[in-house]
Amino acid sequence: MDEELLPGGRHVGGVRVGDTVHRPANPWTRTVHAVLRHLEAAGFDGAPRVLGFDDQGREVLTFLRGDTIGERHPWPPWPHSDTALRQVAAWMRRLHDITAAFVPPGDATWFAGTWRPGLVIGHHDASPYNAVWRDDDLVGFVDWDTAAPSTREFDLAHLALTWVPLHARHVAEFQGFTAFEDRSRRLHLLLDAYGHDGDRGAFADVIVDRALRQAAIIRRMVADGRTSLQPFAEQLEQAADEIRALPTSFWRA
Repeated sequence: MDEELLPGGRHVGGVRVGDTVHRPANPWTRTVHAVLRHLEAAGFDGAPRVLGFDDQGREVLTFLRGDTIGERHPWPPWPHSDTALRQVAAWMRRLHDITAAFVPPGDATWFAGTWRPGLVIGHHDASPYNAVWRDDDLVGFVDWDTAAPSTREFDLAHLALTWVPLHARHVAEFQGFTAFEDRSRRLHLLLDAYGHDGDRGAFADVIVDRALRQAAIIRRMVADGRTSLQPFAEQLEQAADEIRALPTSFWRA
């Protein structure tokens, strides 16, 4: 059967073969498969199912049918809708609630992070780029390579960066978002839909920390020779500066 190269995604080389996706395996792939199987056993349908490996050693997952952003700019309207905010927040809350009971295998390897009791498993890249959307509904998220132990708020901070969005203003504009005066309302809509009951002023610091830690990971990758990634680090550092400059009233529900 023919292989169809899939657009977008963090890793190059993912292809569709019929109703399956074949992607290059990584040292952490088997650990991520344990997470996905835990989700499947719990009836969580917002993630692909694990089918094993092919004869080339690539992981094989089920294909989630629906619309994806791919390489389109500006983005289609759905990532900037209130409906999307509510659904991605509810999706993440269910992910966190289910994985609170997950215990990784003894030889677990993660893209980043270390598991300890009390943590959940975060997707860590549940951005619009990795969302699948169909008929006004979120189907789920793909690209689980970065799934790893996390606090709830640290994973939720990525939703705030990419869906509110609180990313650097020029990045959001390039993606087609212009309603910057509406971002405070959108942030609280997201947090309400998740069921966040913490200090929302303190959540600002979590988002800044998330942006800077992600930028630091990218800068290490740049130091290893992946120089094309440097603009992404700069964009995240700019986002952190802009978030720090937001007024106190922005974080008040």
